[in-house]
Amino acid sequence: MTQAAQRLCFHGKMALAPMVRVGTLPMRLLALDYGADIVYCEELIDIKMAQCQRVKNEVLDTVDFVAPDERVMFRTCQREKDFVVFQMGTADPERALAVARLVENDVAAIDVNMGCPKEYSTKGGMGAALLSDPDKIEAILSALVKGVSKPVTCKIRILPSLEETVQLVKRIEKTGVSAIAVHGRKKEERPQHPVHCDFIQAVVDAVSIPVLASGGSLDLVKSYGDIEAFRESTRASSVMLARAAMWNPSIFRPQGMLSLEEVMEAYIHHAVRYENHVSNTKYCLCQMLREKMESPLGKQLHAAQTTAEICEAFDMEDFYNETQAWMKARKEVLSSGLNGQDADFPVLDGDVITLPVKFIRREYRPQITPKVCLLEWSRRERLDQPVYDTTQRPLDRAFQSTVTVGGKKYRSTMWEKSKKFAEQAAAVVCLRVLGEPEGRSEGEAIAPGSKRKREVGLDHGDRDSDQITANGLCGVSDSGSQKRRPSKSQSDSPKEVRPGCTT
Repeated sequence: MTQAAQRLCFHGKMALAPMVRVGTLPMRLLALDYGADIVYCEELIDIKMAQCQRVKNEVLDTVDFVAPDERVMFRTCQREKDFVVFQMGTADPERALAVARLVENDVAAIDVNMGCPKEYSTKGGMGAALLSDPDKIEAILSALVKGVSKPVTCKIRILPSLEETVQLVKRIEKTGVSAIAVHGRKKEERPQHPVHCDFIQAVVDAVSIPVLASGGSLDLVKSYGDIEAFRESTRASSVMLARAAMWNPSIFRPQGMLSLEEVMEAYIHHAVRYENHVSNTKYCLCQMLREKMESPLGKQLHAAQTTAEICEAFDMEDFYNETQAWMKARKEVLSSGLNGQDADFPVLDGDVITLPVKFIRREYRPQITPKVCLLEWSRRERLDQPVYDTTQRPLDRAFQSTVTVGGKKYRSTMWEKSKKFAEQAAAVVCLRVLGEPEGRSEGEAIAPGSKRKREVGLDHGDRDSDQITANGLCGVSDSGSQKRRPSKSQSDSPKEVRPGCTT
């Protein structure tokens, strides 16, 4: 095994089990938020994944694996990169290796599903169907272990007898896999049947690699404290939870489970932020509500056909609208090229002059900040002192400030981590547009925005021809304004960007 393959540890861990239609990005992130150490994606079929292209989604700041019909088969992000296990359904070593190589740089490990008893998996020789073909199991796992740099694991169900189960896991261990997850039920058994902890114990005793115990959700694991009890009863290295986590993912939370309403709202935050498909979002929320589907909230959720309607059911319309506005602005900026070489052009957003500026404290002298420079300039020009209007975005609690000087407004399109930094960034925008010093520590570099002011008609000394032109936007003449005041514009096209966040 390579050094890179040792990064994900399977000892003493709590894992979100792979669940079809449940283990998509919002649920995985929510499980991590509440304390899960490892999260498995839903089973994804090798034939479909092999047709996908890897696409970096600049708007969402995700990596998407997109099918020829433009459907996103698998979406992941930096937040989960070191914790997400990609589970595939496969019955072919070559296809399995091709898919593993496609995704290996974006996930923490590769897992092969050998336990799903459902027909959609077994009819192609995948899932639990592999349990009756140990030669194919060995071929698939060996190809993956030798062919990728990340840890390779598999998830199985127990066989009819304890002896057969032990024989199989010993053979699996010899392929070089890093861990094995064991669902303590036989292929024909369902959740209402008791989990066979003795079989899991026998597997633990038979192999030297970590074993993840699975199958205890209904009877054995109902709270955070039960997770360790289940691990001890099976003597496994780690525990994998499916339905218990699907019903309330805060079961991973050491401080205790949260109310269902709070958990569902947190799930919706991730679903909206990462543009989860509405049918998948609705399905997961319905699984959480369970017997409460006949409640007024359940009925409203059942009737919802769009993500906006789901948010309305949970009184989250403001969050939805705010996130949609952010995405729209980000798309516009990305398409306009403002995040690249043209980022130094001043742009009018309504009556506000904007530039994409981040305030970096170390670049300025201790006592001479941009706000101080702007205040001194205002006094020299006999203008009222600058007025800052700062807002905080609930989505990530970032700040953005607009400064008004001489009747004109200036703002950075970049959001800052604090109110003070947001105000300093607004001051920088104003000073750069004016062509005034901003207090940099190592000489006063000419800001790109101010350097272009003559090119785009931003000469504030010409009171009869104040103009701003950037990306096709032009200001109108403002000859009646106070001196050094750039013109207002009738344009209302925000060109705003924030760096894509990770949850």
